[in-house]
Amino acid sequence: MSRARRPGRWWLLSLMIMLGVWVLSGGSDTPGPPLRHPLDWLAHGLTYLALAYALTRATGRPMFALVFAAWYGALDEVHQAFVPGREAGLPDWLADLTGAWLGACLASRRETRDSAAPDGAADRAAQPHVPVLSDPAP
Repeated sequence: MSRARRPGRWWLLSLMIMLGVWVLSGGSDTPGPPLRHPLDWLAHGLTYLALAYALTRATGRPMFALVFAAWYGALDEVHQAFVPGREAGLPDWLADLTGAWLGACLASRRETRDSAAPDGAADRAAQPHVPVLSDPAP
């Protein structure tokens, strides 16, 4: 297990996000001012971006994270359909899906970078060498 990945922390964050989504969507009234379109779609996208990112970091499997986050978003929309004062809709789920896709992609890129250079050697190797006076002559 990579020390940088620490899947336990990412699983905990994933569960906290899922619990927060479930609790907030189960209430008839969300805290704060109501969000109108497109701000509510942005909130959906950012929430599911965070969920898919955390799931990808926990599992190392971006496709699993994307599918699971999309499924959870659909489940949440169905859940909201039964809550008085809430509405469920395809545009909300599409915002969830878009955010989840972006989160899985970002985490996947991070995973690739972390696994390629666990000690940062690749980052140092990619930097050009600038000779200084103290370098020995070739």
